[in-house]
Amino acid sequence: MVTIVTITDMESLYSLQAQGRVHVFDMAAVPWQATANSGLWLKPVRTDEAQGHFLGLVRFDAFARSGLHQHRGVATSLVIQGGLTDYHGPIHLHEAGINVLGSTHDAMAYEDTVLVSRLEGAVIYPPASSISGVHAGSRHEDFCNPDPSIAPEINVPVDQQPAHATGFAGITRQGIFDYGGTGSDHRMVQLKFRPGATAGFKVTHLTEFWVRGGNLLVNQQSAQANAFVVCEAGAQVNLAAPFGALLMGWAEGRERFGDADATANAHASPDLFGFGRLQG
Repeated sequence: MVTIVTITDMESLYSLQAQGRVHVFDMAAVPWQATANSGLWLKPVRTDEAQGHFLGLVRFDAFARSGLHQHRGVATSLVIQGGLTDYHGPIHLHEAGINVLGSTHDAMAYEDTVLVSRLEGAVIYPPASSISGVHAGSRHEDFCNPDPSIAPEINVPVDQQPAHATGFAGITRQGIFDYGGTGSDHRMVQLKFRPGATAGFKVTHLTEFWVRGGNLLVNQQSAQANAFVVCEAGAQVNLAAPFGALLMGWAEGRERFGDADATANAHASPDLFGFGRLQG
């Protein structure tokens, strides 16, 4: 089942559940929500303050800054407008920034900037500072940089990553982050669908997409560019791109394929996210 959601009076659009459903959120109709810090804005798809989880869009006005903070879980962001700078240097347009446990920095925007962001852990701010409101699960706590020799983020030029076959005709995968060393067996990828390409699978864990370009059909419902797709654990997901699509994907576990999956190439095992094939 697919639910199409367009909300004009927003806090979060969705609260995470595990009912085997698929939801499409068209962000074009969703207004920006002001945070406690002037110049920082959110379009949250889902927010869990207790866990520090977030999926959605983040906007920095020119010369806005995040404030000094430390990540207590993985955060991934794709720059879709502008760029940010911290003490390590800049992250540029169409790069993905990866923050891991202990990443400590203060991000500054010198131009209007928009991020596609997914947070998987809380963020802490120094006790004497104000909390910007741009991070879910923010709280005050004393901290130090646990390893100043390690950069606060890994910046990945997404479109320059090598393309790999997925086992589905016309669909390629570019790996962005395999979560190595984080204690989580998750994947972040970019998927390219040639016009006419299709894929069908069942998700075993939470799996989410952001449509970067083109038009994706999700269980026969349209998800155009700048739409998020949330696939709850256990959902059957059928993707099609009659005219091509480009999307980001986050998978918290393997996808499953039946042996008789008719959409896969005859001589290749389907593997959208880079986990390896899992039967059943």
